[in-house]
Amino acid sequence: MERKGRKRYRVVLSEEERVELHALVHGNASAHKRRHAHILLLADEARLQGGLPDSEIASVLWIGRATAERVRKRCVEEGIEAALERRQQVNRKPRKLDGAAEAKLVALACSEPPEGHARWTLKLLGERLVELKIVDSIGTETVRRTLKKTM
Repeated sequence: MERKGRKRYRVVLSEEERVELHALVHGNASAHKRRHAHILLLADEARLQGGLPDSEIASVLWIGRATAERVRKRCVEEGIEAALERRQQVNRKPRKLDGAAEAKLVALACSEPPEGHARWTLKLLGERLVELKIVDSIGTETVRRTLKKTM
């Protein structure tokens, strides 16, 4: 956070780190890594002109000011490598259907519908997956998204 011109998290890079970041910016790294390396280079307090404020970094790189601030903070707290990498997503639910289960769902959807029904419904498909013990439970939206993706 910038307050009255002073940065709370100050990035000071060694010459070796600067060379490494320059190589990333001009090299064959992912866009995410290049952007974060560029943020760190512009925020570097050891530059002749000193580090740029987050608002200037944001306008130069066409990013949000908060992004520049977060990258600086992560660099200071966790190191340069952590600041360059994508953060691991938390609270992400595991997939209900893996590749084999998706294949079984598609095969089921392509088969004849059950007795008394003209066609498969999402609800019927989900119930059949539970009956066949492919999954413990599944919602119709998961069935719909999986079929839309694979068919």
